[in-house]
Amino acid sequence: MVRKNELPQSRRAILLIDFINPLDFPEAGKLAAPAVEAARCTRQMVRAARSNGIPVIYANDNFDCWRSDFTTLVTGLRQGSGPSALIARLLRPQRQDLTVLKPMHSAFYGTPLDILLDKIGVRTLVMAGLAADICVQMSAADAFLRGLKVHVPEDCTAAETTQKKTIALAYMRDILECDTRHWRSLRWLEPPSGTPFAPGSAHIPGGPGLHHSSSGELQ
Repeated sequence: MVRKNELPQSRRAILLIDFINPLDFPEAGKLAAPAVEAARCTRQMVRAARSNGIPVIYANDNFDCWRSDFTTLVTGLRQGSGPSALIARLLRPQRQDLTVLKPMHSAFYGTPLDILLDKIGVRTLVMAGLAADICVQMSAADAFLRGLKVHVPEDCTAAETTQKKTIALAYMRDILECDTRHWRSLRWLEPPSGTPFAPGSAHIPGGPGLHHSSSGELQ
């Protein structure tokens, strides 16, 4: 159980949606390459967030495995091969990160995310993940309805086609009032000292619930 005094206090948080993903559905081949590219950019953003004390939360589908847990999912994918393993290695959780398992598309539906954000004090949420036109968009809509300020950096999301991503980002920007500029436009995210920021420069290294990640530092 996570005790109240173990949670960070921050007005801002990073929410990673369904990056830890077996990519085993019929159209996954179309999503794989853009997902890896989004994961590379997201890794840079996450490193900057952690260095500035901004909490990172993984909101991940349970893929209808009702006895699953997030740590087992991460470990299994990292030990595999292909794009899903590469993404799991790029975005390996660290010990201080938090996770929620979600049963449906939105990171809010049927999860303790509302409670978690309230206890941390979050008013601005930066969302990244898969897919831009499904789970990310639905999560952004739920955040909008809760009065949260939402950023969905276009370089940190992916969809099966460029058209689907473009339409989703336009909807989130125009209707849900999301900031969809690249993550480096977030001035409160100062990059770690000595970190390169060229796109793609990162090196590869029961029911829904709330957990601290049990993984250690990304090697």
